[in-house]
Amino acid sequence: MILFRFINRESGARGFIKKPASAVVQLDSSNFDSIALDTNKDVLVEFYAPWCGHCKKLAPVYEEVGKTFKSDKNCVVAKVDADSEKELGGRFGISGFPTIKFFPKDNKEGEPYNGGRGEEDFIKYLNARCGLTRVSGGGLTSDAGRIEALDALAVKFMGAEDKAAVMGETVAASADLAKEAQYYHKVMKKVIEKGDDFIDTETSRLSRMLEGSLSDEKKDQFTVRKNILAAFASSTDGHTEL
Repeated sequence: MILFRFINRESGARGFIKKPASAVVQLDSSNFDSIALDTNKDVLVEFYAPWCGHCKKLAPVYEEVGKTFKSDKNCVVAKVDADSEKELGGRFGISGFPTIKFFPKDNKEGEPYNGGRGEEDFIKYLNARCGLTRVSGGGLTSDAGRIEALDALAVKFMGAEDKAAVMGETVAASADLAKEAQYYHKVMKKVIEKGDDFIDTETSRLSRMLEGSLSDEKKDQFTVRKNILAAFASSTDGHTEL
């Protein structure tokens, strides 16, 4: 910043440093309904005023929350200048700043957010309400994608003489579960083909890839796979992980 000001002064130019784009979605009368009231989205909205001291204090915290959930298109962190957008403020009964409301998919009248104002408070709340497993910064928790019933079958599989039989149990148990369940079956198939060392080899490969430049979607995908592999690497008591 000092160098930037020096160049401006010496050259007589009037340059500007471009402000980075916010991870918090800015709402106004033109887009509020299409975003906050979209029944496919869960949306947290801060109603603020630019002159409000409490709002200014909250701003950097709220920005970090926005960064954490920015890759989740249906869990939106948003804000609206209710001092300028008085019609929106009146519509939702805003009488003080900041006021935070949550607009879940199934209640577009909005619900008051009465939780804490710390970053972790918001993250915990949105994870619970949006069905997510985010950590600060946008990563995933170490249990993201794991399914308890299949974790137990993973441990059973690694200790079984008849691994094919356990794989059959897993396929049957996965029928009505989330898409991550398919990866348990895929890992079992690879272990039968390549041996138990596949778990360590694949875990190391994914770790190296996660250190590189990846899209948010790929980071999530590889993190979930690594988490599931940890279930196979667990000891029989289920507590030791890679």
